[in-house]
Amino acid sequence: MLADKHVLLIIGGGIAAYKSLELIRLLRTAGARVTPVLTRAGAEFVTPLSVSALAGCKVYSDLFDLGDEAEMGHIQLSRVADLVVVAPATADLMAKMAQGLAGDLAATLLLATDTPVLMAPAMNVRMWEHPATQRNLATLQGDGIAVVGPNAGDMACGEYGPGRMAEPAEILTAVEMRLSDGPLIGKRVLITSGPTHEPIDPVRYIANRSSGAQGTAIATALAALGAEVIFVTGPADVPPPAGVKVISVQTAEQMLQAVQAALPCDAAVFAAAVADWRVASASASKLKKTKGGLPALTFAENPDILRHVSQMKKGRPGLVVGFAAETDDVLANATAKRDRKGCDWIVANDVSPETGIMGGTENAVTLITETGAEPWPRMGKDAVAAQLAQRIATALGQGA
Repeated sequence: MLADKHVLLIIGGGIAAYKSLELIRLLRTAGARVTPVLTRAGAEFVTPLSVSALAGCKVYSDLFDLGDEAEMGHIQLSRVADLVVVAPATADLMAKMAQGLAGDLAATLLLATDTPVLMAPAMNVRMWEHPATQRNLATLQGDGIAVVGPNAGDMACGEYGPGRMAEPAEILTAVEMRLSDGPLIGKRVLITSGPTHEPIDPVRYIANRSSGAQGTAIATALAALGAEVIFVTGPADVPPPAGVKVISVQTAEQMLQAVQAALPCDAAVFAAAVADWRVASASASKLKKTKGGLPALTFAENPDILRHVSQMKKGRPGLVVGFAAETDDVLANATAKRDRKGCDWIVANDVSPETGIMGGTENAVTLITETGAEPWPRMGKDAVAAQLAQRIATALGQGA
């Protein structure tokens, strides 16, 4: 799948650098050419000899190598690859990337490149959760840098939590998505996923049982067909997909703002289970039990994101797909929703408790279009996503 593709691999300094050796092997097995750049800190964890032997070429590390710089080698390096991969992307490297620093070869390459960049963060959980790192992450994602991981788990430092670098096989999948030659190359697709959390007070919120699994699967399937995917997600149970731009939100109003900022796009898939209502005035302090009875909560209607985008007069995506999670009269309610919202397609499913679909691994949907209702057999959510992605690719190819 990666035949004739060229990957520039920047190896940062962290214990996860040992995984970069396996990543090189996987990339070359998939047919890619790998040019490694080893930071000074990275060389404390893996040797240039090991990296060079697996990559089958020279390892670059010095910004001021006279032989390379005679022909502006760092500029050439930054431009010749099809994709730049940073694995591991340490907190230090992320900070340099976000601030546009160029004090060493790796940072200079990242600043000088006009090539897509994919990074695999790896660091201590406290470093990952620190506000500075999260600000840098938001900046980098806003700049269009794709992210894979990090995963949660035990760390070399003895702590547990998010910060483990994604496994080499996960990074390979993300690379394949970014370098796909599929039918959606050049197409930009927006996807919303997960629930929204509408605060009652700093402790409590209104939500639903959505896991975000179906939205994540759809984003993965569309990216695998070559689409540029913008993934706007509420606080889902499942991790976001690799190799796509992820925008995390909490509330329906934040999701609407993120969607508006992500437009224009060729298609939009609204798989998020957005809360219909919110508390009009959430309390700034935790509500306490009182002898006077229950607290009085005044509700307000949340913005209707699907209807807003479907009925846009200017800049409407060529294809707008909504979801209808119903418990009664599924087809009738979903068909009415399509007409009411003004979207092109509705993916309807029965989320009654006995189906096990809400929060489960399978789905049974009916695709409702202007030509009628098409029931699909019950299958895994990944299979549903793959079938829907193929239908979207066909529709966009026909100028939908």
